[in-house]
Parts: sequence; structure tokens; C-alpha cells
Amino acid sequence: MTTAAQMQQLDEGLARDLFYHDKCDKYDYLLAVGCGAVAGLVDIFMVGSPASSCTQAWTDTQVDHAVMAFARKMEWTPRAGNETNVASAIGFLEKKFPVNYDQANGAAVGNLFAMGTKNHHLKSLAHSPDIVGLFFSILNQFTSTSTFLNDGQLITIATNQFELHGHDFVSKLFCGVANWFGHIMSDVAGSSGASGRGSGVAIPFFEMFQLCDFGQFQAGQYRNTLATIATKVFQEGYDLRFGLTMSIPVVLCDLSIKLIWALKHYFYHKRPLAECIPTKRHDDLRLMLLLGSGTLCAMDGIDAAACSGGNAVLFFLHFNIIAWCRFAFLIIREVCIQLKMKNPIQQQLESYKRVHAALTGYLKELQAIDIDRFERETAQYNHLIAELRASQSETDLTQLLESEYECLGITRPWQGDFDEFMGDRNNKLVFS
Repeated sequence: MTTAAQMQQLDEGLARDLFYHDKCDKYDYLLAVGCGAVAGLVDIFMVGSPASSCTQAWTDTQVDHAVMAFARKMEWTPRAGNETNVASAIGFLEKKFPVNYDQANGAAVGNLFAMGTKNHHLKSLAHSPDIVGLFFSILNQFTSTSTFLNDGQLITIATNQFELHGHDFVSKLFCGVANWFGHIMSDVAGSSGASGRGSGVAIPFFEMFQLCDFGQFQAGQYRNTLATIATKVFQEGYDLRFGLTMSIPVVLCDLSIKLIWALKHYFYHKRPLAECIPTKRHDDLRLMLLLGSGTLCAMDGIDAAACSGGNAVLFFLHFNIIAWCRFAFLIIREVCIQLKMKNPIQQQLESYKRVHAALTGYLKELQAIDIDRFERETAQYNHLIAELRASQSETDLTQLLESEYECLGITRPWQGDFDEFMGDRNNKLVFS
């Protein structure tokens, strides 16, 4: 194989390694829509809203177990009979990780805005389990303040002096992060004094709806802004625990499509196992995920509209925001891939992949070389080259070449003296 052909084969292999240009058939479309429909049925009949969900109790139980396991890691030693009492674990964590921004009602903030125990985890930015919450938690702990979002306004109040543990800035920063996470764990399953389920923390970035102080949405006999609707929805149990419940049909849709796709490629298309690993490099898999997620979202939207009766709060309570965020992510990712929009890190990664593939090809060629045979063959050639360089005349050169012909077992194309042979017009040089 020529060098040009090798490079072309390498380029084709690299292109296939980066993105597989597979095609969907009618069965792929049917399977994707079917998986999305099954997930949609799970979303409608098993997830529903926080009040009607038949899987919410199971999710709440798993969160309670996680909180108690974390409390035990923090040296929680409950009294006899309280080993499975999540309220005891929450109370321990509240004392273990105290913060200065835990105001629970409007009176605690000087009645600057309306707030209660059911929504203060949403309005207090430091209670958000995301990068926004981490930033404001560190800021509030270092400056002894509390920051809230209410009806599109950012409100900061001064609190009692709060001192972080640590002897320098780095250690205080570490303690601030640990304090934020520990306090989130104490609130994720509700408060220790809550009756019933209690109010947990918001779904990551759900607090940003407090900036949406616009619109007029019907909520019973009132018309509210989107920020108010989001607050009412949160108060009805639309928190992080319900977010985990809403993730069930989303995970079911994705995993079922990926499993079916992998089995089909391995058993039907007879692909190597390494090429049956579901990744975004496969065009057909990305399209199947889009169709499945779109089907799930369509069924969820129809169900939310049917159950709302024109009430925006009821619509939002049945609206699976996790599924819609996943669908939006798949669309944006596909648009970026089709437009060949790559960030510098991805471009650098692909460059490294090309270098790795080239080096791997060269290494395989080197490993295939028989070193002993190569040394034996090159030894005689090196000896011949040395003798050719030592030749002083045409006679010496001729004798050397004739002897080399005999050593290599090559039949000479002439007989006898070369000049006499060539002097006869009837003779011919025959190379065998």
C-alpha cells in the first residue's frame, strides 16, 4: 500500500472514529417513538404532580436515607428508637452546619417582602443546590448578609456577625463550601420541625424564575406573573425531590433507546463490540434520542394542558421540566454538531485523537517487522555496498556484480563473455 493510500485510510478511520454517519431505518424510528411513548405513560400515570404522584413517596424515602447516611458520616448518634427518624438527622445537621442566611419568614427580614416557611428555600439564593447557590452562600457567610430574589428584585440584608472557621482565607473558603453543602443536606428533606413532607430545596436553577416578574397567567381567580406562579408551584411540593421523581421517565427513555440501539448494532449489524457503545458520535443514535425525548415531551405537554383546566399553577405542577430541559439540550447539541461548532477544548481533543491514531498505526507496522530477518537481509546488502565502494575499476565492478548474481541465485541474462554475446545480433537478453 502506498503512503498516499495509507494516509487516506487513516483519514477515513479518523473521521469514523470521531463521528459515525449511520442511517436510521423505519424500525429505529418506531423503536425511538415507542420508548418515548412508554416513558410518557410512566410520566403521566406514575409521576403526574407532587400531590398525585405514586412514585413520590419512594423518592422521598431515598432522599431521607441519603440524609441519614450523611448525618451518620458527620457523627450523628441518635438515641434508641430514632435510628430511622429523619427529623432527628435533620436537626443534627442544622446544628452541625449553622448559617446566617436561614431567615424563615417575612418578619425575620424586616417585612421587606412576603416570605414563609414554605418558600424561603426558593427565595433565599444561598439555599439553591447549584453554582448560584454556592456563590451567594460564600458571599453571605463572608459578609454576614442574606440575599433573596423576590418578584424580579435582588434583595440583600445585613445579619448578625457570622464567623467562619479557619485561620486564613483558603481554609475559611473551604469551611464555607462545606457549610453550604451540609446545610443543603439538612434542608433537602424538609426541616426538622415540619409537619408532613416539609419544604425541600429547589431544583437547580429553578430559583431563576424569581427574575421572571412578567406575564399575566391565570391561577384560579387571580392573574399572576411567572415569578409568582413559580413560587406557588414550589410551595405545592415542586422541589428537588420531585425533580428526582420527574427524572425517572427521562432516564427510562434514554436508557431503553441506548440499550435497544446497542443490541441492534451488535446482533443485527454485526458490529464489533467497541462500536456498539452508545455515544454522541453516532448520527442514528442522536436522532433516536431526539425522537424519543420529543415524544415524551409531547405527551407530557398534552397531559399538563389537559389536567390544568386553564390554571397555570396546575399546568406547571404536571409539567416535567426535567424532560423538557433534556429535550432542549439534545436539540442544541445536534445543532452545534451539524454546524460544526466546536469549542477549543474539543478541537484540541480531536487533534490529540488524530495524533494518537497515527502513532498507533505506525506502532502496529513496527511491531509487524521481523527484526532478525531484517538484520540478516540488510547485513548482506551492507556488505555489498562496502565492496561496491571499494571497487577501483570496471573489471572489479563487473566481477563483483557477477559473483553477487551467483550468490543470490539469479540467472544471468547472457552466456559467456558479455561483449561477445552482445556482438551477435541473434542473441537476446532474457531476464527471468
